[in-house]
Amino acid sequence: MPSPTGILVTGAAGFIGSAFVRSALERRPGAPVVSLDALTYAGSLENLRDLPEPDRHTFVEGDVRDGALVRRLIQEHGVRLVVHLAAESHVDRSITGPSAFVETNVLGTQALLDACREAEGVRFHHVSTDEVYGDLGPDDPAFTERTPYAPSSPYSASKAGSDHLVRAYARTYGLPVTITNCSNNYGPRQYPEKLIPVVIQRAVAGEPIPVYGDGGNVRDWLYVGDHCDAIWAVIDRGALGETYNVGGNAEVDNLTLVNTLCAILDDRRPDGAPHADLIEFVADRPGHDRRYAVDTTKIGGIGWSPRQSLRSGLEATVDWYLGHQDWIDAVLHRNHAPT
Repeated sequence: MPSPTGILVTGAAGFIGSAFVRSALERRPGAPVVSLDALTYAGSLENLRDLPEPDRHTFVEGDVRDGALVRRLIQEHGVRLVVHLAAESHVDRSITGPSAFVETNVLGTQALLDACREAEGVRFHHVSTDEVYGDLGPDDPAFTERTPYAPSSPYSASKAGSDHLVRAYARTYGLPVTITNCSNNYGPRQYPEKLIPVVIQRAVAGEPIPVYGDGGNVRDWLYVGDHCDAIWAVIDRGALGETYNVGGNAEVDNLTLVNTLCAILDDRRPDGAPHADLIEFVADRPGHDRRYAVDTTKIGGIGWSPRQSLRSGLEATVDWYLGHQDWIDAVLHRNHAPT
């Protein structure tokens, strides 16, 4: 039997999940790391190539709603830590098809919680979003961990429901849990339909770069490596039962973000006219939250702060995408190939 130090990462073939798998293999020498992913549109085995110490890694294709599978993985791999990243997370998709978000984000979380409760001795860390808090006005203070929930989209409502379940299992059953609510992530291996990869791809191809509404929606941007470090800070030093907001301390409106990316691409791939000339404003999405911002005072109290500035993180991200067209082609081909 394996040493009882195994780590189960759900959503491990996705953007943040695959980054966390790499982090787990580096930070927990000797510990087996099990990746569980249903390989839906945003999950790809391309994200789990070239792992450090791959002999300690096991990939399992499966659904987090499959409680029997989760129980078996916990037992077989001596799992003592579950890091729950599996989620349907694209707001536009939640507007057109909300059922999948409830099924994965709410029912999937419940199935995992039940499996952990029955196994005993398993720590459960739940990764959530700042979108559960709703939105902010231009001069409102940032969200704190005590801000009331006010989700705007089916996506954020489903994540709010999963957060409540996690807290309820802690209170009702004594399950050892922690929660992090993060701001917008970016970095290598983010699915190509998200804002930053879209801007990079469109700009390089000389195609129109879409910006919702007037481009004034404000987000706080968090580099994915910093996010992984924050999760470990909470796992290692956070108090059980507590929630910690995680942000990059990098609030910026979407138009400024896109212009910054265009300026970086002007430097990396000069192409005559500035890439910003490709910006095209498009109709806003329904229920589009105007501003998010999180107060990171609480997590700062356990010794975490982001290492990347917005500029350095964006430069690293642009450089990664420019050097990994093979990854983009493989991910897009997988999800658009005929069945």
